[in-house]
Amino acid sequence: MRVLRLLFLTIRLIVRLPFLILGRALGFGRPQRRAQPSPTLPGSFQSVADRAFQADRPAQPSGSPRKRGGRRWRFRNLNAKYRVALGAGVLAGGGVILTFAGMLVYYTVVFPDPLAVRNHERSPLVRILARDGSILAERGTAHDYLQLENIPKIVPAAVVATEDRRFFDHYGVDPAGFFRAVFANLRAGRFAQGGSTLTQQLAKNLFLTQERTLTRKLAELGLALWLEVRLSKSDILELYLNQVYLGGGAYGVGAASQRYFGKPVGDLTLGEAAIIAGLLKAPTKYSPANNPGAARARGRVVLSKMRDAGFISEDQEQRALSEPITFRDPQITKTAADAGYVIDYILEQLPPLASVENGDLIVETTLDKTLQQKAQEIVKDVLARKGETFGASQAALVVLDGEGGIRALVGGRDYGDSQFDRAVKARRQPGSAFKPVVYLAAIEAGMTPDSPVVDRPVTIGGWSPKNDNQQYAGAITLRQALAQSINTVAVRLNQDVGQGKTIEMARRLGIRSELHEGPSLPLGTSEVSLLEMTGAYTVFSNGGEAIDPHVVSRVRLSSGRVIYVSPPARTDRVVGETEIGALNDMLNAAVVYGTGRRAALPDHPAAGKTGTTQDFRDAWFVGFTSKLTAGVWVGNDNGKSMNRATGGSLPAEIWNRVMRVAHNGMRPAPLPGTTYSRADATFPDVSWIMPVGDAAPAHAPRVVQAREILPWSAEAQMRSRMRERDTADASRQERPHPASNIGEDFIRRVLSGGSSSQTPENVAADDEGSRRPNGGLFANWW
Repeated sequence: MRVLRLLFLTIRLIVRLPFLILGRALGFGRPQRRAQPSPTLPGSFQSVADRAFQADRPAQPSGSPRKRGGRRWRFRNLNAKYRVALGAGVLAGGGVILTFAGMLVYYTVVFPDPLAVRNHERSPLVRILARDGSILAERGTAHDYLQLENIPKIVPAAVVATEDRRFFDHYGVDPAGFFRAVFANLRAGRFAQGGSTLTQQLAKNLFLTQERTLTRKLAELGLALWLEVRLSKSDILELYLNQVYLGGGAYGVGAASQRYFGKPVGDLTLGEAAIIAGLLKAPTKYSPANNPGAARARGRVVLSKMRDAGFISEDQEQRALSEPITFRDPQITKTAADAGYVIDYILEQLPPLASVENGDLIVETTLDKTLQQKAQEIVKDVLARKGETFGASQAALVVLDGEGGIRALVGGRDYGDSQFDRAVKARRQPGSAFKPVVYLAAIEAGMTPDSPVVDRPVTIGGWSPKNDNQQYAGAITLRQALAQSINTVAVRLNQDVGQGKTIEMARRLGIRSELHEGPSLPLGTSEVSLLEMTGAYTVFSNGGEAIDPHVVSRVRLSSGRVIYVSPPARTDRVVGETEIGALNDMLNAAVVYGTGRRAALPDHPAAGKTGTTQDFRDAWFVGFTSKLTAGVWVGNDNGKSMNRATGGSLPAEIWNRVMRVAHNGMRPAPLPGTTYSRADATFPDVSWIMPVGDAAPAHAPRVVQAREILPWSAEAQMRSRMRERDTADASRQERPHPASNIGEDFIRRVLSGGSSSQTPENVAADDEGSRRPNGGLFANWW
């Protein structure tokens, strides 16, 4: 009997729906609204209460019969071709209606009663697991299902005002709202406004995935109509307020009230309710835990919408704006402090999952629990020991595997002090760490690591880039230019490869931030995130295959039902292996004898690039082995200049210590597209790699950590090594040479270039406390 009754209701809706929608669209049969007195609390929400809590609504008179008769008369006088067109439209509409009718019957048989969720004891608990299955954290606490009458009317009023003002007027689908959103998005040239109703959002949260496909959208429309047939408006609103995801692992307004304000939902003020309703647009962007200022600003917008909808008066809005808003201190349930940033990121990556089944959400991730703990400890330790000396207060780190899985993520020095994730959300200029993108474009254009380039003054449109020591090396190789991070060569290469080529290469590598075309682009003047840069370098590490950085591998319920699986790893090649091998050869040179010597690992060939922005505001080191890629940023949140901190100092040190832990127990392997080469007597503590195909014998790796030659100490150490080599046995006829082919004449010419008058301050970058003479040509090695 129940199924027959539902089927009867479905058929009745099918018959009435086209006329109701058409009548509403044309304005016929719309009830006249009575003038309402100025609302005052609690009567300010009477419009919501009348609609949400009254069982019956009086029928309203239809439009004038005379007008309907007039329409029939006009139809009889239509031209034949218009009658055919209209008849075809009616047939098409009938087909659509029959399709949806079948969908409604199907949903009635297949899906359970949506109101069964009322029998749940609590909202779902989110349990996050590391890649080995161990528990990283649990988020969310037990909250009883809230009946609509137990939720203050200011909460549904705020939700309806900001998300679906016509909620009580439509039948699950709002054509007017849909077309309004389409036109708004067309005017903006981007997705600026959504057209889904509250009923559609509930259908998606309860039964569908988050994929954006036409099939899913059609299913969403059918389920929205089905929910409108089965449930009252009060039931739909109640389910929505209990199931919607509001960030930070909070499902439903009750959990969000405890998460952000530390109080039950019944104690929320008008301003606090507006902030919770504001989270619906973008739970991550407007989360009080991540951005309290944005949360308050969004709350003010919601209050304005409530006043425009007539739910509150202007006086009530002003009183709510004047009340102070205090957020609860963020707490992590059963979570170590070292996982705070990455847990927040995982929760943000989760789709707003909810289920009618009674069970917890179990999130399986790509994280290495031990590495995550050690990485946070290392960042905190290095900043504690050297941060004050260098004037650096914050750091961030990301470690990725070859498929883009995040093994560790550190968003700052201490999650307890600041919850802002600098590894994902902050965008900074990468400086010279961006140069490999330009060099890779040049290699694709036909250059090789040994191609000659010229370091000399260049002027483009009145702008003249300079090296840091105001000197120029003249003719050098491409490998030497990248290892020494020469600015003029990078700018010339960007001009030579052609406009747009560098940005096109960056897009292929996975950088999605806005990049500004111009002569300064190769010097890293466009802002990117640390996660983006690390993902781009991962393409170098895996041999040229595109990756999508990700942390969630699978989501399942405690019952065992899998509700999300990460897409399989991408295998599309975006750069050729030969070109990757040539770039890796040059980036290895930067670690062996260039700006990143402090990052060299004991047993694993490594490559990478430092980056230091203007006035020492940001310091980067992004590097990789054949196994893992890691990126490190060091700086200050307010953009204050550091005390001559370069990418080869604190970032390289943090990178080295973290990667030692990450590679514990791993077997060494050459970088993609390269092979091992001999060691050089000038640099006896390091080994070299060469691109595949060079006529050099392969040897087992012998890469030990070498103390970095900082810009100001490069000349002194080079002169010392030159004296030692001059006094060596002259009878030695054969000696191995480095793959970079730096000849003796080049070194002597470099060292005779003179000294700069600039003397850096005495900082703690050199652990051995070596004396730093004035910088020569190598002072631009960062």
